Amino acid sequence: MTDLPPSPDSGELTTSPTPSAHGGFETEGGPQTHSGFVAIVGKPNVGKSTLLNSFLNTKVAPTSPRPQTTRRGVRGIYTTDTQQIVFVDTPGLHKPKDALGKYMNQEVHSALGDVDVILWVVDLRHPPTDEDQLVARQIRDLPKPLILVGNKTDAAKYAGEAMKLYRALLEGRETETGEVMLSAQNNPEAVSGLREQILDHLPENPFFFPRGAASDQTREMWAAEIIREEAMKKLRDELPYAVATRVNRWTEREDGLQRIEGEIVVEKNAHKGMVIGAGGKQLREIGQAARKQLEVFLNRKVFLGLEVIVIPGWREDEEALRELGYE
Repeated sequence: MTDLPPSPDSGELTTSPTPSAHGGFETEGGPQTHSGFVAIVGKPNVGKSTLLNSFLNTKVAPTSPRPQTTRRGVRGIYTTDTQQIVFVDTPGLHKPKDALGKYMNQEVHSALGDVDVILWVVDLRHPPTDEDQLVARQIRDLPKPLILVGNKTDAAKYAGEAMKLYRALLEGRETETGEVMLSAQNNPEAVSGLREQILDHLPENPFFFPRGAASDQTREMWAAEIIREEAMKKLRDELPYAVATRVNRWTEREDGLQRIEGEIVVEKNAHKGMVIGAGGKQLREIGQAARKQLEVFLNRKVFLGLEVIVIPGWREDEEALRELGYE
């Protein structure tokens, strides 16, 4: 996978664009361009973020074995000379238990409201669940081209049979529907082929983002998600879902060292101790793992300073959710 990191001397993952009169970006008198938005939807933990990263050949979305790693709609951008796909990676659609869960589901609904193509990603290792049926009900009657993406074929025993069951959930759908089976993690040729299918569906439009853009995230948002990904991998039981992250400061020294200062936010004092660990061991391990990822993608040395703070009940506090970027 080719690494295309955010620029270390810019506050964003994108360059500063000039909007066109059409709400996109001018192509300076070049050939006609096609561009559009593609929503990647599905229940939690089916590989949506892995698929997005594979489409782009770089990492713009966090991944972990735990469900609900993605919390906000992350846009990843793929651009050719005359075509641009804006992928919208959405949180897993589920039955929410708190305000954060409701926000995540709203992110899915918002993404579906104004897209040109829908990718429904399903896990072929298992038959459909109630959550898969929830997704199917949301998308079945939408008048947009839809592609059913059967993922994790490399680990599925009865992939074909499972695909039939997922296909049956779309019975009665009248708008164009396609399907593909692949492994988002280990099947780059199939991922590339799916991307080519999507390019064929793009309407005539100016580009929505400048050439060279990989995502609409700021570098601070991107780094915070890397930190949260590593925290989710290290922490056990329900604690990862009570953790949020943010980057408060990012400076670059003359020798190129990137100094990043961030916070890990928890809901209770007891959680703070669990994140820090005995003698600070847990927090050091989270920081070391995140720093290694950041250095790979930035191709620079990184100093990462992390602090654990408590915001009581932040998942149910709408003001706290806004402060943490969930708005």
